[in-house]
Amino acid sequence: MTHKGWRAMHLSAMDPLANDDPDLDPWIPVRHRLGVSAFGINAWVAKEAGDRVIEEHDELNPDEAQNHEELYLVIDGHATFTVDGEEIDAPRGTFVFVKDPALVRTAFGREAGTTVLSIGAAPGTPFGVSPWERRYTDGAPV
Repeated sequence: MTHKGWRAMHLSAMDPLANDDPDLDPWIPVRHRLGVSAFGINAWVAKEAGDRVIEEHDELNPDEAQNHEELYLVIDGHATFTVDGEEIDAPRGTFVFVKDPALVRTAFGREAGTTVLSIGAAPGTPFGVSPWERRYTDGAPV
């Protein structure tokens, strides 16, 4: 549902974007689906228990304006995050905030259908789309 100045859409109506990287599938490009331009926001779904739901990565980039802080919210299921080598049990409703872009983080779904919402941006700088997001959305219907 779209109106002047706002948009509403249920997560189930946002089809995952196909890609050739099993660590990123399925990725639901929420930012694209809603037209968000001020910050990054995506959803990730573990198809099966034990599937990686957040790829192992840090947020360090050559352009410091893309060194995002990230906030994760487990919106369905149960996940196990690892941040800087430390394991975090994250059942539904758990927030995990990674302030330092240099910290390596990943997460696995402990249940099929575990869904994690990720929100990120660099503090004090205009939002810039991450290079990985551009790679996967170039030419993609979003």
